Amino acid sequence: MGAPTVLALPYPAQGHVNPMMTFSQKLLENGCKVIFVNTDFNHRRVVSSMEEQQDSSSLDGEESVLKLVSIPDGFGPDDDRNDVGMLCEAIQKTMPEALEKLIEDIHVKGENRINFIVADLCMAWALDVGNKLGIKGAVLCPASAAIFTLVYSIPMLIDDGIIDSDLGLTLTTKKRIRISTSMPEMDPEDFFWLNMGVNGKKLLKYLLHYAPSLHLTQWWLCNTTHELEPGTFLFLPKIIPIGPLLKSNDNDDNKSAATKSMGQFWKEDQSCMSWLDEQADGSVLYVAFGSITLFDQNQFNELALGLDLTNRPFLWVIREDNKMAYPHEFQGHKGKIVNWAPQQKVLSHPAIACFLTHCGWNSTMEGLSSGVPLLGWPYFGDQLYNKTHICDELKVGLGIDKDQNGVVSRGELKTKVEQIFNDENIKHRCVMLKEKVMKNIAKGGTSYENFKNFVKEIKE
Repeated sequence: MGAPTVLALPYPAQGHVNPMMTFSQKLLENGCKVIFVNTDFNHRRVVSSMEEQQDSSSLDGEESVLKLVSIPDGFGPDDDRNDVGMLCEAIQKTMPEALEKLIEDIHVKGENRINFIVADLCMAWALDVGNKLGIKGAVLCPASAAIFTLVYSIPMLIDDGIIDSDLGLTLTTKKRIRISTSMPEMDPEDFFWLNMGVNGKKLLKYLLHYAPSLHLTQWWLCNTTHELEPGTFLFLPKIIPIGPLLKSNDNDDNKSAATKSMGQFWKEDQSCMSWLDEQADGSVLYVAFGSITLFDQNQFNELALGLDLTNRPFLWVIREDNKMAYPHEFQGHKGKIVNWAPQQKVLSHPAIACFLTHCGWNSTMEGLSSGVPLLGWPYFGDQLYNKTHICDELKVGLGIDKDQNGVVSRGELKTKVEQIFNDENIKHRCVMLKEKVMKNIAKGGTSYENFKNFVKEIKE
């Protein structure tokens, strides 16, 4: 057969679109065509970001084997798309039918017939749509294998009396638990749905409703490696590691800026790279909290003044939607502030000494792949578990602690920055772990071979 056409469907959030786009670009490099399906809302953001990187007229036909399309998410113009609970309910009502119609329209028009569907773990219902239309599929988990396993294990945890039958919204124990004797202990209070406010239950109901769809495929792909979560793979070997999912074209001059940033909701500020070139090696604190984290004014003030207190150069990413004002005492003369950064390039720059992060899994994987020590400041969801894994299991970072009022003080930030800048053991472990992680995607590595086997399946 000719080049197979794969339909890629991410969950509609930046932290899910990014790894699916990186995965899609790897499919392109391996001789596949990709139809990338965003929601209408996110499609407009992605295209707008690409056009800001480069004159839109030069985008036409640049990636003829990658087609960006969209379907509605079921939201009205004034609905809050950061409301995860509402979003899940809208997706459930609208998107399965819309996806089926999109596929049928593509086939009726006689364009590339879709041979395979790769759906985000949070969009596993797409496997049912594919099954109905006679199209095979796979799921891609952009979170850790441990989080994948936690979702898979919820019925078992309910049976064991660890969480209640009301979808785990009430804990029956505060003791640390093990899903399996091979896995690290988990603090039940770190269960991701308990750290999402009122949306936690709705998200969990949504995920569990579609969990049976996972059994429509043997391809449970995950952006991780065996070395990062060995015990999890012993317990649930069906999960297939293909990580780290890293952009391979950042330093390819034949690729346009728009292509390199494809999938981003915001324009990347490339000026930070020339600023980093001016800084001494191992001197800069990189500060970025992902696409969702929001601070109140008091916490924003403490963060800003804490960066001043460190008396070190810093690169701070503050999204355009930030509504906080800088405290009047804030100097910031040693730092550079941007709205969005080419994070993978930033982290691999020799000037970066450590990464102050929300511990989202994408950021965690990019940090580990660059050998950069991590300062963990989680915001919600799986980030709390990720921080524990980074600090207690991998031992490549330190956690930032909140005071009795739930605030990270400027003094705490200064103390932890000094501690991690001077911890040679953490730095050494970071370098060693980077070597192990990166071997996975080198030719002959486990993730490399897993991905090749997957592509072979698609092409058969």
